[in-house]
Amino acid sequence: MEQHTYAIMDDVEGSHWWFVGRRAILESFLRQIVQNTKYKVESPKILDVGCGTGANLEMLAQFGESKGVDVSDDALEFCRQKGLKVQKGLAETLPYEDESFDITTALDVIEHLDDDVAGLKEMHRVTKTGGHSLIFVPAFMWLWGVQDDISHHRIRYTRKQIVERLGKAGFTVQRATYANWTFFAPILAGRTLMKLTGIKPESENNIGISALNGIFGRLFGAERLWLKNFNFPFGVSIVIVAKKL
Repeated sequence: MEQHTYAIMDDVEGSHWWFVGRRAILESFLRQIVQNTKYKVESPKILDVGCGTGANLEMLAQFGESKGVDVSDDALEFCRQKGLKVQKGLAETLPYEDESFDITTALDVIEHLDDDVAGLKEMHRVTKTGGHSLIFVPAFMWLWGVQDDISHHRIRYTRKQIVERLGKAGFTVQRATYANWTFFAPILAGRTLMKLTGIKPESENNIGISALNGIFGRLFGAERLWLKNFNFPFGVSIVIVAKKL
């Protein structure tokens, strides 16, 4: 990502509706993974690949011993200021031993990689046999917007594409569903309008209506109730649960 976006992210990810809603959905998926009757680890070791400024890492800590890895010194400094355990490293060459973690996560990270399969293979390598990976990626190239540009994304995936890449990396996909259908139409409309008008904000994370921020976050996060038993046919993002057999 562009360096200035880390300060913006650190400032807004605790309260911005997108980050709040996404964490609620991810927390629900993680709870299902950890509470799986076949999952015997009481305090799983968790690695967040591309941990950014640390809000997701703080959320992961409630489920076990969480660590983060990121390539950005700025992002890592924000994490250290929060007292989080982090290390510098590339997703494609993770600085950890084989089978070091019970759960690995990559939350809006894989789309940044020049070789996404290489990054997924590294996640597979450091995940213990029987362990899980939770992946969250943006969906559909025709939803490409300003945030994709400033975040240096390489791709927005279809569900088929990300599932195929996880398969190539050695994972068995247990669940793959689109997410954020709640704001699919307004996000599509907003990005189409920006393309037509040439409007280019410093970051889409700066765009919001403060009076409605809390409501939007709760609406987005409420998708977790549907996603417990239902796969969405479309959405702005895709969430995947994969297992290392």
